[in-house]
Amino acid sequence: MNTLSRTLTGGIMVVIGVVLIVVSLFNVLWVLIYGIPILIFGLFILFNKSEDKIEQRKDLNKTK
Repeated sequence: MNTLSRTLTGGIMVVIGVVLIVVSLFNVLWVLIYGIPILIFGLFILFNKSEDKIEQRKDLNKTK
């Protein structure tokens, strides 16, 4: 994922997770089962910068 898609995906998931958590506090408590994992995955996607670097393939660099 590049930076733009990571930011969009993570940001949307964080917003949905926070909305579900707020709704669960006022309405139905079982929505927390969905809100907390979505929030955690969204934060993980948002702050995971190690996916942006491109690793070199080791099998292509070897010469015979």
